[in-house]
Amino acid sequence: MKNELTNDILKVLYTEEEIRARVRELGAELSERFAGREPLFVGILKGSLIFLADLIRACPIRCDLEMMAVSSYENSTVSSGRVRINHDLQQDVRGRDLIIVEDILDSGNTLAFLQEYLKTKGAASITIVTLLDKPSGRRKAVTADYVGFTVPDAFVVGYGLDYAQFYRNLPCIGVLKPEIYEKQDRT
Repeated sequence: MKNELTNDILKVLYTEEEIRARVRELGAELSERFAGREPLFVGILKGSLIFLADLIRACPIRCDLEMMAVSSYENSTVSSGRVRINHDLQQDVRGRDLIIVEDILDSGNTLAFLQEYLKTKGAASITIVTLLDKPSGRRKAVTADYVGFTVPDAFVVGYGLDYAQFYRNLPCIGVLKPEIYEKQDRT
C-alpha cells in the first residue's frame, strides 16, 4: 500500500513480517542466555524504541528497563563523530548485566562511547543487541553480540530509524531515496 512515507522509499529491505520473526528469534536467544539473571535492558532513544518494545516482549525473563538518549547524527545522514548524552541512566548499574539495545550499528562511535561509559559505571557485563548492522560504515572496532540484519551501505529508515526525525513509524525497513536527503543536505 503506497502512502506519503512509502513513496520516499527506494527499496524495502525487510518487511514487517521478516522483522517480527527475527525479533522473536533474538528474544529467544537472549532469554536462554540470561535465564535466571535479571538483566537491565538499556534502550538508546529514539531509534531503538520500537525494536526495544518488541524485543522485551519476546523475552519471557525477569528484566528491568532503562532508556538513554545519545546523539551523534544531528539530523544528518552521517555521524558527526561527537557523542553527546542527552538523557542519562536514572539508576545505579553497578554489578548489573546490561543489554544495550540499538537501532543500527554503523560508524560504531556511539556504541564504543557507551561501552566505555557503562564500564566506568560498574556494569558487570555489557551485551550489545542491534537491529541492523552496517559494517561498511564502521570507524570504531565495535561488534554487536546479537544482530537482527546486516544492511548494505545505504541510508535506511523505518521501524524506529529516521531521517530528520521522520519515517520511524514505517513498519518495514527500507532504503530512503537519495533525493530526499540530498536536497536537505544541500540547504
